[in-house]
Amino acid sequence: MRVTVIGLGNVGIVAAACLAHGGHDVIGVDINHERIQYLRSEKIPFYEPGLREMTKEVVASGRLKFKHSSECVEPLGNVALVATGTPPGPDGAVDLSQVNSALAWVKERWSAGTTVVMKSTVPPGTGQQLLAGDMRELRSSYVANPEFLREGSAIHDWQRPDRIVVGSENAAAVDAIREMYGTTEAEWLLTDITSAEMVKYASNALLATRISFMNEIAALCEQVGASIDHVSQGVAMDSRTGSRILAGVGYGGSCFPKDVGALDHLAMTTGVDAQILRAVIAVNQRQQLLPLRAIRERFGEALSGRRVAVLGLAFKPGTDDVREAPALELIRALAAAGAAVVAYDPEAANNARPHLPPSVEFSADPVTATKGIQAVLLMTEWKEIVGADWDAIYRVMLPPRLLFDGRNALDQARMMRLGFEYVGVGRPSAPDFGSSASCNPNQADSSAA
Repeated sequence: MRVTVIGLGNVGIVAAACLAHGGHDVIGVDINHERIQYLRSEKIPFYEPGLREMTKEVVASGRLKFKHSSECVEPLGNVALVATGTPPGPDGAVDLSQVNSALAWVKERWSAGTTVVMKSTVPPGTGQQLLAGDMRELRSSYVANPEFLREGSAIHDWQRPDRIVVGSENAAAVDAIREMYGTTEAEWLLTDITSAEMVKYASNALLATRISFMNEIAALCEQVGASIDHVSQGVAMDSRTGSRILAGVGYGGSCFPKDVGALDHLAMTTGVDAQILRAVIAVNQRQQLLPLRAIRERFGEALSGRRVAVLGLAFKPGTDDVREAPALELIRALAAAGAAVVAYDPEAANNARPHLPPSVEFSADPVTATKGIQAVLLMTEWKEIVGADWDAIYRVMLPPRLLFDGRNALDQARMMRLGFEYVGVGRPSAPDFGSSASCNPNQADSSAA
């Protein structure tokens, strides 16, 4: 097939590379000249494991080309896949300007043989509104095909998805989607356009709710002396609840905050009192400042001059994405309170720097970051951080050596044996884990975005 991918962000580049890797002839289109030149020089503007290598391979094979929208004179081909951004507006509503521009560009070049695939995350009802208005000519070819790619494992999720959701009014368009996915094995859900759009939002909102709910349970665990590790493991054994969700400093990234907020905005504007959604947002905001509370409980309200290390800036490991990352909000709060912050992240430091106060220092490794520090806050469970030389970190830190594990990613008993004043989320302060070696939080995935 010939596929045109419009919008070369996190989703678009992955889609273009994976489709080309699957044997299709792909043209990746964007309105950003700088991004096109960057991609042509075999660089990727964000960190995604394996993507640079795959893109380089398919570009060399001739199956993938990058073009600015003004340069693209070829026909759209069998499929025009829209993967532009849908950022939140000031009121929480989704900004559809990029989607509208992309569809207008597609409409100018569309012919009856082209299926238009909406990969961008758009609010439920958007497709029908578009097709009832300026885009009505595209009705017979329009397909809602939401993406479920997790940053850090996007290639895996494209090639081995757990589901493919397709919303369409036309059987021929569905056939084109089946051909586009080729031999990809997954469970298919065929539905109407609006339901397909809602599946994406409901999925992210449910995952965000699970995270916030377990954080509520973690707070209760702290009060009664239970271990959130064992509680989470026990709950996950119930086949009705699905895989384990870890407690921690909350969710972030480009999907959960935006999609939960957009669903809440949709509820408000349609007269639905979505109390659970608002509670999810409130719990998440509270969790992000738990480390600040721990610091103040240990050192008092006056943090002026107190040196603090923050390990992990990305919203999750495996990506350099710092959008809505809990670590950034925390660092800004620490700096505002007068603390001197040293930060480390193996991939996201450059992206985080413009969003942080100029007083923040950046370090090249966890040990250097914690030298002369009295408190260290783990905010992202990178293997470079969880697997760091914690013996050396202990030696270079100063008393009282407070360690806040915001992802419950470390072996609490070992950290306490080393001498750290360890604080987790929902973990008892004096645990007796005995032989519960199976309760390893690093085996679980705390974020699906």
